[in-house]
Amino acid sequence: MKRAFLLIACLAAVSAYGQKFDQLALTPPMGWNTWNRFACNVNEQLIRATADAIVTSGMRDAGYMYLNIDDCWHGQRDSLGFIHPDPARFPSGMKALADYVHSKGLKLGIYSDAGNKTCGGRPGSRGHEYQDALTYAQWGIDYLKYDWCETDGLNARGAYTTMRDALYAAGRPIVFSLCEWGNNKPWEWGKDVGHLWRTTTDIDRCWDGVVNHGTWSSQCVLRNLDQQKGLRQYAGPGHWNDPDMLEVGNGMSVTEDRAHFSLWAMVAAPLIAGNDVASMTRETAEILTNKRVIAIDQDSLGIQGFSYAVRDSLEIWFKPLVGDDWAMCVVNKGQKPQTFAFDWKQETVVDTLTARDAKFGSFTYELHDLWLNKEIGTTRRSLKADIAGHDVLMLRLRRK
Repeated sequence: MKRAFLLIACLAAVSAYGQKFDQLALTPPMGWNTWNRFACNVNEQLIRATADAIVTSGMRDAGYMYLNIDDCWHGQRDSLGFIHPDPARFPSGMKALADYVHSKGLKLGIYSDAGNKTCGGRPGSRGHEYQDALTYAQWGIDYLKYDWCETDGLNARGAYTTMRDALYAAGRPIVFSLCEWGNNKPWEWGKDVGHLWRTTTDIDRCWDGVVNHGTWSSQCVLRNLDQQKGLRQYAGPGHWNDPDMLEVGNGMSVTEDRAHFSLWAMVAAPLIAGNDVASMTRETAEILTNKRVIAIDQDSLGIQGFSYAVRDSLEIWFKPLVGDDWAMCVVNKGQKPQTFAFDWKQETVVDTLTARDAKFGSFTYELHDLWLNKEIGTTRRSLKADIAGHDVLMLRLRRK
């Protein structure tokens, strides 16, 4: 009877005019996702244990709210077409799991695909969008990552708009993450469809280069970062460019993890961790919970940072912040240590997108090192610092 009622509601909802839920993701979403570390090896025990660890590790208090189950949670559709979770992996069901996650002060996310099958070969949502949206709402889902496998013949904007409308008709506010890898320039149309959109292929746990998987390739951190250039005008509160999830804690060096996290904060990227939270090292926890760096990402202006200059292996990024503050991040892309020198009065830092001018010749800024957590002087004197290979110098500039 319950399923029959949902089917009737589903048919009625198809004719409803849709839109995306506003007032969601006003800053880049923060959370955790199963895929980067566990891939298809997901079950309710993992989700419950991770929810516990997100709380005890301090990640929840640092802002990580969404606990997202990626691919391979699916079971089969019933005779009416409604999806069910894999009964062996999720014997208690998704509603009970959502209730547990919510009891921890967290939100639960789930995954589906616009095609006939997901990338992992499970049932996709094509032709079942309204049924799936109603099911997710009934379960208490808060976030949907929507992939792009098995989508031959589909128009990306149309397919994602259909699911947007279905989510809206279901009535539960759900953050909608568009994951079509940037193939169809979602930054040009995604603002009215979703809350974030992938701008790249999948990320991998490496610093630079491309990883060939045979039929497809993933990219290392710097490759995904470089693809954010030229897209900043499309990002802002409620609509974000997504260079893919974090690989912090998944095998890169501590310096690379620190740089990766810093650069994602500079480009106002969603901060979706993907490590084994329950067994992470102290260094990984300190990176993921650095509230000073997180504050750069979560700045309420919602302005994506920009690359200011490249000098040898050093690239300099700036990001305007609230209250006339700025963030500055200098990344050493090379392996060898580099000495960085910056004469503030000789530099003209202007954000052409927002017309913000730092005016270092007219104003003095206090410099706070966000990783050392200490004041290192002001812009009255030139800055000089040694930056290790694959590492960053990250500062908050506070105008006096």
